[in-house]
Amino acid sequence: METVNEIFGCDVFDAKVMKKTLSAQVFKEFEKTINEGKKLDREIADEVATAMKNWAIEKGATHFTHWFQPMTGSTAEKHDGFIAFSDDNVIMDFSGKELIKGEPDASSFPSGGLRSTFEARGYTAWDPTSFAFIKGKTLYIPTAFCAFNGEAIDKKTPLLRSMDALSSEAVRLLNILGVKARRVLPMVGVEQEYFLVDKEIYKQRKDLVLCGRTLFGAPAPKDQQLDDHYFGMIKPRVQAFMDELNNTLWRLGIPAKTEHNEVAPSQHELAPIYESCNIAADHNQLTMEIMQKVADKHNLVCLLNEKPFAGVNGSGKHNNWSLATDTGQNLLSIGKTEKEKQVFCMFITALVKAVDDYQDLLRISVATASNDNRLGGSEAPPVIVSMFLGDELTDILEAIAEDTSSSARKKNIMKLGVSSIPEFVKDSTDRNRTSPFAFTGNKFEFIMLGSSNSISDTNTILNAAVADTLRQFADELEKYSDIDLGVHEIIKKEFNNHKRIIFNGNGYNEEWIKEAKRRGLLNLIATPDALPYLIKDNNVEMFLRTSVLSKEELLARYNVQIESYCNSMLIEANTMMDMAKKEYLPSIEKYQSILAKNIKVKKEVSKNVTCKYEVSILEALDKLSDAIYDTCLKLSSEIENVKKIEAYDKARHICDYIKVLMNELRAAVDKAERICPKDLWNLPCYNSLLFSI
Repeated sequence: METVNEIFGCDVFDAKVMKKTLSAQVFKEFEKTINEGKKLDREIADEVATAMKNWAIEKGATHFTHWFQPMTGSTAEKHDGFIAFSDDNVIMDFSGKELIKGEPDASSFPSGGLRSTFEARGYTAWDPTSFAFIKGKTLYIPTAFCAFNGEAIDKKTPLLRSMDALSSEAVRLLNILGVKARRVLPMVGVEQEYFLVDKEIYKQRKDLVLCGRTLFGAPAPKDQQLDDHYFGMIKPRVQAFMDELNNTLWRLGIPAKTEHNEVAPSQHELAPIYESCNIAADHNQLTMEIMQKVADKHNLVCLLNEKPFAGVNGSGKHNNWSLATDTGQNLLSIGKTEKEKQVFCMFITALVKAVDDYQDLLRISVATASNDNRLGGSEAPPVIVSMFLGDELTDILEAIAEDTSSSARKKNIMKLGVSSIPEFVKDSTDRNRTSPFAFTGNKFEFIMLGSSNSISDTNTILNAAVADTLRQFADELEKYSDIDLGVHEIIKKEFNNHKRIIFNGNGYNEEWIKEAKRRGLLNLIATPDALPYLIKDNNVEMFLRTSVLSKEELLARYNVQIESYCNSMLIEANTMMDMAKKEYLPSIEKYQSILAKNIKVKKEVSKNVTCKYEVSILEALDKLSDAIYDTCLKLSSEIENVKKIEAYDKARHICDYIKVLMNELRAAVDKAERICPKDLWNLPCYNSLLFSI
């Protein structure tokens, strides 16, 4: 039986493999690229390519692919064989040129106007900071994806740019503060939530197959009310899936560590160990793909939609973010020395300012049609972006801002009153599950991401916003001859200017909505409410200052998000009408016919029979079927009307009118489901979907 030590990373062309297969000089240069972000010379690409090819072929690979992340939110790949001819002999060949550059068709991917249909050329460029790996018989090479003129039409390129910008400004500020550092990396740990459902039941639901979520469905009598699924015993069928999933992820060097049942029935979570931001993004994309493939082998389906079932917990993705120097210092850990504490307070203040200044961009980074259904619901944060610092850290920063002494408490020993249980140190702050952006000890946890979101969007924005803030801090600090005084004055000013974003209370409380409005915080409920902020002048200027996105690239992403929202919503609307007319109305009509016949037969037997039950059900279903039919007509008309509307106005119309009709249609169908017998209701209900495994 193979151990984790033996299989971990065995299918990855990582540093250990490179050290064995590359010359000492080439490996040394490659290490600089990985550890210091140095540009890799093209001259050594041929040696790397040869070593990579030989290693892959030894492991059974016959093809290679430039693996990239277009603006679809998923990944893309085109496979080429190593096969070539030399003197009429078949050989296996792979050059440095093929490693560095590929040419997939760029016209068929979302470009937001950066590419026309007839402009097909695009390039993939090798990302040497993310290791190549093998899946099946193919060598996967992580790459960036750009258009013919160099515009980023993927999610990796802006993320890498944002990491460079953040490292540059963080190192600059640290050096001013007297801290030696050559590089600062954003480190990310991603908690991934998901649902598992039986594949045979799944295939009977057109909405799940086409949309990834149930568009109809009355609540089950029991769901998560008893909190008995959360952290409960993992069922054998699910455990078998998790075991194979872990094994597959470990082979690819993905450090999957934690697994457990989540709040809702059939909901689960996986969390890896922290990695650099870029690698974490690549690994999360791989994790989502592998989850679905492994589930299929176990006759299951992995649902990554943010709200596959109404009335129960939706699925999110917690983005745990911190900053680490090349010397190993966590800049978001308070430290022990006065210098470490000074650095900590400076960087925490920078986060406060960045989140407040760019709260709109953070909301946009998680804005999708499916995540709109989750945010503000069960176990999900509200749409208002705020920060939780905890009482102790808030007290420290307020003391600096007000020139008073801090009353920060000392560490407390937790005593449970049971003699056999050892005492342990209580954390200085609680965790706030209603806060979108919460400090949790030595990192910030952003929990607004939906389960299907690419983490690249959020981290690109977060990295860029913090980089821009650190630049401002460094510019200002350079004006002070007394650095300690400068730090104090900057923290004091910026904390007072931006403390409105800090909220340590219950984000679900209705009073918070009023309080947030009074503070001037944004309440962007739906995706169309948020998207216009992406191309606001101040946001465009921030991306330009940090060299993360050009104005054209930002506009492209704005257009892509609008198009994605519209397409997703219209697919759901058309699926709802199709199901209502072809599946639900016939079921209702069939039950009505049975009721009508029963009433007629009973009345023929005796004039004294009232048939009160049958008549009441028949009348209720008659009203509901009329409501379903009328709503379908209205929905069909609105869908035709929206075809004449373009761009943002289309998204706005869908949100304000079509989505309202979709909710009305669902409400009518779900009421009918509660009335109709199970044997006449052709589709699996929530009972079957949530409790079938």
